[in-house]
Amino acid sequence: MQSEMCEAETPAVRVTTGPQASVLIAESDIPLAHFLKRGLPGDKYSVDLVHDGDSALEALGKIQYSLLILGLNLPTLDGMMLLRRIRPTMPNLAVLVLADRNRLEDPGAVLDGGADDCLIKPFSFHELSARVRALLRRYGKGSRDIVQVSDLILNRTEFRVERGGKKIELTAKEFALLEYLMINARVLVNRSMIMENVWKAPYDAKTNLVDVYVKYVRDKIDTDSPVKLIRTVRGMGYVLTDN
Repeated sequence: MQSEMCEAETPAVRVTTGPQASVLIAESDIPLAHFLKRGLPGDKYSVDLVHDGDSALEALGKIQYSLLILGLNLPTLDGMMLLRRIRPTMPNLAVLVLADRNRLEDPGAVLDGGADDCLIKPFSFHELSARVRALLRRYGKGSRDIVQVSDLILNRTEFRVERGGKKIELTAKEFALLEYLMINARVLVNRSMIMENVWKAPYDAKTNLVDVYVKYVRDKIDTDSPVKLIRTVRGMGYVLTDN
């Protein structure tokens, strides 16, 4: 995995949703499978692990999962074979395939075989978590109304932000930026990632738009609090963290 993936930690963020999204990780690389489980926050996801195709098939027959994260190199029942077995009877199961670069199957073949999305190893945990959120939104399992880090609370439904019980007024773009930072709490995000996820545009190093808006948000949420949540990592980006 890339260095970004090795350094990722479970964010110190609580998201209030109702029922957790249930995820099955079927991956023969045991350290990777456990890393992915640790990275998916327990307050948002209920995660089970299996390491072979037969165990995955058995688990899928017992529990109605929201998402299957599927490695292709599974013993006893290959990942593609498992996908072909389950897709006709589980059309509402979101499937994210983790494919090895040296396998014959290309992403197109994986998607044609019934997967909803495909990631080629090595990948960053940021990218995987974004794909997971997108798939769960698509299948109606990923709605999250309230995000909280420390005493900072963001309510998506009401477009409301509070810190220490005090309401904070934000513009639409400031709200989107803070939301992105909070969802990725404790994770370093660079300017390119912020630009692509908040402005939906490629990063242009000639502009300081990201830095300007981070300052706007920081001034509003941190100025009156002794604990500063938004921190600059010089030469790299920003991180929102409470420790």
